[in-house]
Amino acid sequence: MPKRILQGVVTSDKNDQTVTVLVERRFKHPLLQKTVRKSKKYRAHDAENTFKAGDTVRIEECAPISKTKRWKVVVEA
Repeated sequence: MPKRILQGVVTSDKNDQTVTVLVERRFKHPLLQKTVRKSKKYRAHDAENTFKAGDTVRIEECAPISKTKRWKVVVEA
C-alpha cells in the first residue's frame, strides 16, 4: 500500500526533532456547492532540526515514532 504524502506549512519547531505542520485541504460542499477550507495539524519527525516555522514541506506517513508522531518530513516543497 502506498504511503500518503501531504504538503503543508511548518507552524512550530520548538520541540527537538519534531515539527508541527499545518495541512489545508479544499473541497466543494456536497449540498451548497461552496468551496470549503479545512485544516489539520500533524506532528512530523525532523531528525536534523533543519526546518523552521514558515517553511513549506512535504510529509510522508511512517511507522509510529512516538505517541503523537506518525509522519516524517520528506523534503522542502
